[in-house]
Amino acid sequence: MELSETLPLGELAAAFAALPVFPLFDTAYFIVSVLYLKYEPGAVEMSRKSPFASWLCAMLHCFGSYILADLLLGEAPIGYFSNNSSVMLATAVWYLIFFCPMNLFYKCVSFLPMKLIFVAMKEVVRVRKIAAGVHHAHHLYHHGWFVMMATGWVKGSGVALMSNFEQLLRGVWKPETNEILHMSFPTKASLYGTVLFTLQQTHWLPISEANLIFFFTMFMIVCKVFMTATHSHASPFAPVENLICPVLFGSLSSGHPSHHHDHHGASHEVSHPPPPPAKSKEELNEGTRKRKAKKAE
Repeated sequence: MELSETLPLGELAAAFAALPVFPLFDTAYFIVSVLYLKYEPGAVEMSRKSPFASWLCAMLHCFGSYILADLLLGEAPIGYFSNNSSVMLATAVWYLIFFCPMNLFYKCVSFLPMKLIFVAMKEVVRVRKIAAGVHHAHHLYHHGWFVMMATGWVKGSGVALMSNFEQLLRGVWKPETNEILHMSFPTKASLYGTVLFTLQQTHWLPISEANLIFFFTMFMIVCKVFMTATHSHASPFAPVENLICPVLFGSLSSGHPSHHHDHHGASHEVSHPPPPPAKSKEELNEGTRKRKAKKAE
């Protein structure tokens, strides 16, 4: 029996999954995305010096996940920009956040209670994008589990994965901020979420897609709203990862003692010859005289 049949929230989950995201939720998604762009150092100055570069960066923040997913699936990366309504809406949000007189729009949307609402609405869009990415990849590659996971992952966190390219548009190069090396919570959550949606799509997880969308969205909303309200960067996955990762992959601290021990062991096993005795002053003078005589010859 499917797990969703035992849950009383089936109808609510189905109605939630069928809720349209355009334009209300997409607007919130664009607002939060462009807000994060404005928080970047030098972003405001760049918008005055080069408005076109600022607009391109804003479009990457809003549509980077679609571009990266289309590249993975061999489709036109510019195809999503044919959606004129979304592009114009994102452009309007960018203009209001950067150029509204007296920063009125920015002050309103960055007010914490308002911002928390927008953050929650953005997570609704993120989870829908993950589910849509997995579903699209499943349609093209029916047995390609890794293709489904890769597509769903970039659909949920493509903006962060393209952060280095977006930094280049702003004239910044920080390779140490690579998102794959230092995953943020949304990137990790998108990765774990796309695994769940892939298992559901391939019928290995006994739950309906609507219920999975509903419960995973609630999880993302609670985590992101709490982290934003408390200005916390700690990952909710950290306690579990700290328990599992050392067992599966080892820990950095456990590798150093053995390496240190090997060096000491080698120093005990291999006998090094004693250093040569220091030469006396007379021997040094004799060697100098020989070198001078050899140069004269």
